[in-house]
Amino acid sequence: MRARATPFRAPWAAAAYAATIAAAALLFLLIRAYGSGLAAPQPIAPTLTAPAMPGPAPDALAHLLIALTAIVIVGRVLRRAFQAIGQPPVIGEVIAGVLLGPSLLGAISPAAYQLVLAPSAMPYLGIVAQLGVVLYMFLVGVELNPDLLRGQVHATVATSHASIVVPFVLGSALALFLYPRFSSADVPFTSFALFIGITMSITAFPVLARILSELGMTRTPLGAVALACAAVDDVTAWCLLALVVGVVQASAGSALTVVALTILFIAVMFIVVRPVLGRLIGAAEGEWSDGYVAVGIVGLLISALVTEAIGIHALFGAFLFGAVIPHDSRLAQALTNRLESLVLVLLLPAFFAFAGMRTEIGLVPGWDGWIACALIIVVATLGKVGGTLAAARIVGMTWRTGTALGVLMNTRGLMQLVVLNVGLDLGVITPTLFTMMVVMAIVLTMATTPLVRRLAP
Repeated sequence: MRARATPFRAPWAAAAYAATIAAAALLFLLIRAYGSGLAAPQPIAPTLTAPAMPGPAPDALAHLLIALTAIVIVGRVLRRAFQAIGQPPVIGEVIAGVLLGPSLLGAISPAAYQLVLAPSAMPYLGIVAQLGVVLYMFLVGVELNPDLLRGQVHATVATSHASIVVPFVLGSALALFLYPRFSSADVPFTSFALFIGITMSITAFPVLARILSELGMTRTPLGAVALACAAVDDVTAWCLLALVVGVVQASAGSALTVVALTILFIAVMFIVVRPVLGRLIGAAEGEWSDGYVAVGIVGLLISALVTEAIGIHALFGAFLFGAVIPHDSRLAQALTNRLESLVLVLLLPAFFAFAGMRTEIGLVPGWDGWIACALIIVVATLGKVGGTLAAARIVGMTWRTGTALGVLMNTRGLMQLVVLNVGLDLGVITPTLFTMMVVMAIVLTMATTPLVRRLAP
């Protein structure tokens, strides 16, 4: 028999939300007090780092074209293979990057690996990848129908924040196990636990959007809520990441500035930019020329630039600008028609592949490492699905819908990789732990589609 949804009562929910935040803060302080007495291994020389930016090379363009060609071909082949077994094609694009990277191609044929992924081309490939995800998130924002979110604002905010708080606490507790085994003695436990908590809290916004699109759920109520929750989730997580980086670098004041500027930017987009775009669309007549499309593209680039300058990543600015464009307008249709094919066929696969190329599976140390990987996967799932489901029930969703939303929010991947790269660059997490987290992201992303199809056919 179907469970009855609990009616939403704002005062009671607000009190429960405040109590949850307070309890999470208290639990983290207790975890920190215990973990401060743990000893981590002595630091070792890193074996996995972000590719250094070389100077201009005369063959960089040729190598970049070779890399893009290989990414598109291998990605398309694996897309079809994973689609045939019921997996989202996006997984094939991520696995393509892993296969083309040091984990397989680099181990089998170093010469071929150097040809496909020449060091001179890697920084430029990274730029192409970032541009691809920025444009894709803009298209996701354009397709988002705000009408599906009417009456669900409280549910969106409460659910997204619960899906951060619970996994953050569980991730911090997991740090008690990981710190003495996979950290380094020159890293304070507080910094390590904060970063593990943040990585457990991230939802892969671009990957979730791609999965929903491939399942035909982008414009359904569940899909719209999941996208909105993921957007709020990741913006909040980026603000928390700025706070954590501030703690590591002893500059927490700058994190508060990030939060304030983010709120101001969102307000400007909806109070100022959205009405201006509405008047522009209403005044336009006849066929939309390239001039109007150029205005839309310039707007998304400026919006992305602003959020990048604020410190919450350019893709959120692109998504927000797309969201303030009426999804059924001629401008939205013109932008989608001109950008979609290029982004989906070339630019976005480059983003997925670039992340996979930086993962080296050989760094996982034997059975102990794989057991730790399994533990990370279990804790991540309990935190995301459990926290989302609890909040979903409080705001009135059914058990089935809440569980489906929890599974969608448990989609990991590339946004998590961005956070992991920050931790790796700061020396807070080791290359081994970086690789283990990537394995977790791939496994949980692969689990999303089969589970959602059963829960929300």
